[in-house]
Amino acid sequence: MTQSATQIEVGTGPEARVIAVRHRAGPPDRPGIVWLGGYRSDMAGTKAVELDRWADEKRHACTRFDYSGHGESGGDFELGTISRWLEESLAVFDRFTAGPQLLVGSSMGGWIAIRMLQELRKSGKAERVSGLLLLAPAPDFTSDLHEPLLTEAQKRDLDTKGYYEEETPYGPDPNVFTRALFEDGRNNRVMTGMIETGCPVHIIQGMEDPDVPYSHALRLIEHLPADDVVLTLVRDGDHRLSRPQDISLLLNAAAQMLHD
Repeated sequence: MTQSATQIEVGTGPEARVIAVRHRAGPPDRPGIVWLGGYRSDMAGTKAVELDRWADEKRHACTRFDYSGHGESGGDFELGTISRWLEESLAVFDRFTAGPQLLVGSSMGGWIAIRMLQELRKSGKAERVSGLLLLAPAPDFTSDLHEPLLTEAQKRDLDTKGYYEEETPYGPDPNVFTRALFEDGRNNRVMTGMIETGCPVHIIQGMEDPDVPYSHALRLIEHLPADDVVLTLVRDGDHRLSRPQDISLLLNAAAQMLHD
C-alpha cells in the first residue's frame, strides 16, 4: 500500500523547514526501523522502498523521510550540513517512533546514524537504538574522503564562491559541496576515538565502491567495540548496493538484527 507523506516543521524562524515523512506503524511490542538516506538521495529509492515493504510484511514499524533540500522535503539543499540534517533526523525520530529502533543508514546516512546514537546516548535514551545497520557508511566523508582530493580549482571555488560542483553518475545535475558542509563536518567527526554504541553493528560494503572505498569501512571498525560488529564485504558491490542480491543482503541482515 502506498503511503502518503506527512509533513512536519523543524527549526524556528528563518531556520524553519518542512520535512516529508512516510511512517508505517507496527505492533508496539516489536522494534521499528528508521531509514537514513545518503547525500542527495531520497526515501523513494530502491533500498528504502524495499526495506519498507519488508517491514510491513514482517510487522515492524518503518519510518523514512527526506532531509531538507532532498526529495519531497522543503528547504534549500545548499544550506544543508550534517548538524542540520542530524537535527531533522532526531526530530523525526522523536515525533514518529516509540520503543527500540534499528537505524539503517546508507552512505552519509551511516554518519547521521552514528551521530544520532551519540546524541541519544547523551540524553539518556541509548536503549531506543537496538542496532545500527550501515550500508557503504561514509562517516567523516567531508574531511577524510573529499578534502584530501580537492583540486586547486575546487579549493578556489570554496574560497571565492562558497561551494564547488562535481559531476556525478547518479543523476543529471552535479553534486554541490559547500564550505559550510566542510566546516560543519569537522565538528561532527566520529572517527576520532572509540565510538561507544552499546548495540550490535552490521556494515555492508561493496569492494568496487568508487565513492566510499572499503578501506573506509575497515577504518570505521577500528573505532567500534570489538564485540557485536559484523562486516559483510560484497566483492563486486558498488556504492548503490541496490541490485536484487544486495537488497537480499540488506533484508537478511535486518532480519538477523531484529530476530525475525
